[in-house]
Amino acid sequence: MKVAIFGAGAMGTVLGAYIAKAGYDIDLITRNKSHIEGLKKNGAVISGKTNFTQKVNAFLPDEMNKKYDIILLMTKQLDNENVVKKLVPFLTKKGVICTMQNGLPELSVSEVIGRDKTIGCAMSWGASMIGNGHVELTSEEDREVLTFNIGKFGENDDEIFDYIVKLLSVMGNVTIEENFIGARWAKLLVNSAFSGPSAALNATFGELAKNRKTRTIVQKIIKECIDVAKASNIKIEPIQGKDIVKILDYNNCIKKRISFMIIPFAIKKHRLIKSSMINDLQKGRKCEIEAINGIVTQYGYKSNTPTPVNDEIIKIVKDIEKGKLKSSWSNLKLLEHLI
Repeated sequence: MKVAIFGAGAMGTVLGAYIAKAGYDIDLITRNKSHIEGLKKNGAVISGKTNFTQKVNAFLPDEMNKKYDIILLMTKQLDNENVVKKLVPFLTKKGVICTMQNGLPELSVSEVIGRDKTIGCAMSWGASMIGNGHVELTSEEDREVLTFNIGKFGENDDEIFDYIVKLLSVMGNVTIEENFIGARWAKLLVNSAFSGPSAALNATFGELAKNRKTRTIVQKIIKECIDVAKASNIKIEPIQGKDIVKILDYNNCIKKRISFMIIPFAIKKHRLIKSSMINDLQKGRKCEIEAINGIVTQYGYKSNTPTPVNDEIIKIVKDIEKGKLKSSWSNLKLLEHLI
């Protein structure tokens, strides 16, 4: 099948390199000109928790000239409606878009192309852009860590769905989710707890888990996510084989203390990850905070469940976007009243 990754940034380049390395034909597409030039000249250079260089097909969006059976969508979801509309002419009759974005992007994608052409996938690993075709894998190269949770959003074509599973399986473990919204919430919980504070404080996930103050912030966000999901009748699915609700939820001081102690161990294999939102903030661009922590606050508002820590993280990141603050550890003082 003809397959493309649209929005091949850090994670898209890593995934594309693994798929190409396994012998599959796949196109990597991004508007980052210097990155495309590097990919064309040197191939995808993957370092960090693994080291290899892989020749890949790389194109700018303006260079797209064929129809695809599968487009793995990995852009920021700030403008999904317009992005998906522009991709429609490049889909075959049975072609699908598998959104691998953060948050809950399936609805915005399906509103353009329909539920039967929409597939969702949550990824539970990280990568960082170095530039010019060079990307760092920041999660351990372990199939139990490099995981994908995929689910149908409508009456999707089985042959195409199975092919996507086959492609993703060359890199890591793939779980097919019946309760896909619950799987999305599992990833949303992790992103809200770590990516939001990481962007606000310019810190790695490991740094957030190590410091007792920031670990308390992380724990409180996790608790807010769990409480909001419960109030919204959403069952959060296990992530990487671990029932995060059972492990990290608490209703008394003993369970709260255990949850607090577990957090550094739970994130250990992802400790080097930094939120990709930091790059957007440093370049003066809007980031995905509304699609991550903002989803929790929206559901919290609808279910009458307070989300004060998520609210404050959003406020800090929005002030960074406006130039009122910088992404810095010094912003911790703005969160201390919530500790």
